[in-house]
Amino acid sequence: MSRLLFFILLLFPFSAVAQDVEASDSLDIEEYDTLAVDSIAPPLPWPESLQAALDSVMAHSRVLKTAQLGLAIYDLTADSMLYAVNDRYTMRPASVMKLVTAITALDKLGESYRFTTRLYYDGEIVDSTLVGDIYCVGGFDPRFNSDDMRAFVEEIKELGIDTIDGRIVADVSMKDSKEYGEGWCWDDDNAVLSPLLISRKDEFLSRFVSALSDAGIYLKGYTSKATVPATARCISSRYHSIDQILYQMMKESDNLYAESMFYQIAASTGKRYATAKDAATVIRQLIQKVGLDPQTYRIADGSGLSLYNYVSAELIVRLLRYAYGNSNIYQNLLPTLPVAGVDGTLKSRMNGTKAAGNVYAKTGTVSGVSSLAGYVTSFNGHELCFAIILNGLMKGSRGRALQNRICTLMAEK
Repeated sequence: MSRLLFFILLLFPFSAVAQDVEASDSLDIEEYDTLAVDSIAPPLPWPESLQAALDSVMAHSRVLKTAQLGLAIYDLTADSMLYAVNDRYTMRPASVMKLVTAITALDKLGESYRFTTRLYYDGEIVDSTLVGDIYCVGGFDPRFNSDDMRAFVEEIKELGIDTIDGRIVADVSMKDSKEYGEGWCWDDDNAVLSPLLISRKDEFLSRFVSALSDAGIYLKGYTSKATVPATARCISSRYHSIDQILYQMMKESDNLYAESMFYQIAASTGKRYATAKDAATVIRQLIQKVGLDPQTYRIADGSGLSLYNYVSAELIVRLLRYAYGNSNIYQNLLPTLPVAGVDGTLKSRMNGTKAAGNVYAKTGTVSGVSSLAGYVTSFNGHELCFAIILNGLMKGSRGRALQNRICTLMAEK
């Protein structure tokens, strides 16, 4: 074979990739998912083929002519950085922020942690009357529902109480009184951040009083807010496990669940009326632990809704590497991540490619931002982690198309 023919064959796959990306950047995501990289030419040695293909994508993508990209791809098997573009730029992550929250929570709280709502009474039970107060102590459990509330009412009935000569008191001292996150947009449909929720709504006390009345328990007093006294006795506890919260938080990108997780981190400091700054302090400690300067980043909330969050692709990949190296974290994190072409927020993406069923990643989307970060297995069996953050997007579908292309290349090459 002549040297000229050899170099023509060597370069052919890259020109095909470039043509595909050039055309696909003008397509919506559904159209883009049907495109495939030319598979006729023989594959190049890895990882050079991946790096060259990504270089071609970077050079020809129309998206990158107007949007900013932060990209980092790390080979976990070889323990080396494969590819990086602006990986240290601080950018808005959107819901990829949930990865930061999830990894910090698993590291700080552990896989056995429970989101718990407790019921106490203080006073004396005389005949069938409680001469005293009932305390509902909030643990910011976003899954607490009407079944849990009925269980609380049944526990009170089992004590033989049919009259409460006192108050129904909400103890919401787990977190501060701020109902919304810092930097949230006023016109979003934001959930109220209360430690006492029922069916996602801030209606706990009114619903509890109604449930007591329906069960034939008469309340002589009124409702109020206070902290439970040390003399109070626990009647009942209702809880949900951390993996139940993580699954909804990550698969469906549930913002309320993420904020609940964020404030569990805050409360782990031991402070009453814990704040977002307390949670950020814990997250900064982990950032320092993975070898980066926490002062470089801004942590405003746990869900990524805030306009004030600023992280980098390098940071996200460092945290993914840390999780991968800690089996207790990784084994609980990986099953919660959306899977390309299979479930969650990635169900309709990358279908028909080698990335489908292979990419486990968290999506992120707010106006002007599209991000994706997680894990993928390459064609040679190496485990990779990656972070792709795009800011300044005018059309989100084009950003997702670029992410799909990058993920497909990681899976194929």
